[in-house]
Amino acid sequence: MTKRKPILAAKKLGNIATDYYQELDRASKDPSQKVAWCSSVGPAELLLAFDFKVYYPENHTAAIGSSRAANKYIPVAVAQGYSPEICSYLTSDIGAFLMKETVLTKAYGLEEVPKPDVLVYNTNQCRDIQEWFAFYARTFNVPLLGIHSPKNIGNINQSHISFVEEQLKQMCHSLEKISGNDFEKKKLEKTVQLSLETSILWNEVLETATVVPSPFTFFDGCIHMFPAVVLRGEQISVDYYRLLAQELEERVENGVAAVENERYRLYWDGMPIWGKLRANSEQFLELRACVVASTYCNSWIFNDFSHHAPFSSMAKAYTKLFINRSESSKEKYLQEMIQKFQINGIIFHNARTCPHNSNTSYGMPKRMEEQTKIPNLVIDADLNDLNVYSEEQTKTNIEAFIEQLAGI
Repeated sequence: MTKRKPILAAKKLGNIATDYYQELDRASKDPSQKVAWCSSVGPAELLLAFDFKVYYPENHTAAIGSSRAANKYIPVAVAQGYSPEICSYLTSDIGAFLMKETVLTKAYGLEEVPKPDVLVYNTNQCRDIQEWFAFYARTFNVPLLGIHSPKNIGNINQSHISFVEEQLKQMCHSLEKISGNDFEKKKLEKTVQLSLETSILWNEVLETATVVPSPFTFFDGCIHMFPAVVLRGEQISVDYYRLLAQELEERVENGVAAVENERYRLYWDGMPIWGKLRANSEQFLELRACVVASTYCNSWIFNDFSHHAPFSSMAKAYTKLFINRSESSKEKYLQEMIQKFQINGIIFHNARTCPHNSNTSYGMPKRMEEQTKIPNLVIDADLNDLNVYSEEQTKTNIEAFIEQLAGI
């Protein structure tokens, strides 16, 4: 079996993750500190400006999926009245909580998830994030604050930005009361600037995959995106991506390929299949197909941030998110990515419980193939619920797709 070359920065990443979770654990037990739960593409910079320690439930539930424990927990949430058809992030996370379990115990030594003083979300992802956080707001009897974003946007205009900007500013009043701290614009400017620097470096990391052969894959990105998700707005994420970017540039200079003898370059649209991340990675490796880019990993590139206009730039960045855009805007973006990364084929993941981040329901795969002449494959699966995943069918379909590319 072909073996992948390890990324050396991964060891540093493991230490960063351990420190992050253990610091959260200490903060949740210290009455003098406040913990905020935040959606993964929510206004983290604002929370950091009020000195909250920030916890991201989506990162926790992705870890549940990766550990293949989700199907143990989903039925517990379903028994409480949650539909098995809604987000499996939501149902697996709530199910684990109801069972008084967390994957953070084995990985980082935490006995439980950190208790929140406030929960903050942005509906730029979907409605499910609002309902997910509402469960915990009721359970812990703490405030729930939300940004309600405009949906299915084509071109972003000033009315969209102003609508979200005003909500961010109004949120400050509540956060002052909850945190006990006055709003300081300079603190927000600093966190926004650090998020911008993180985004620029994360983008540099991902764009090393424009090189042939690529030194980096989508599957690597799913692991190394951790700081971009949970530590943006902090110096440590900037430092980490400088380190990772340097390592990948050295790979490029030395011709080190993530997939040895790379033959095909693929694009992944949609969520990862967390419980099959390694299996999927190994299959593409054996087929000498490199998944070089994705909409998912690029979702944490916020190059619109500006410390000169922190509120309006945050509003623009979080509204401009790919998942929140119109079909035509998404298609234009995919066409640009196909050219930039020299894509031979597209994988569309149709995640059963995540229709908001699946782009297969309204004819996009067929339109994209007609527009670009690039073949695509739709994989029916889910982000966490492996009961809807057919291992053999998926493997066979991927093999057939690569054979199709070979015949072109």
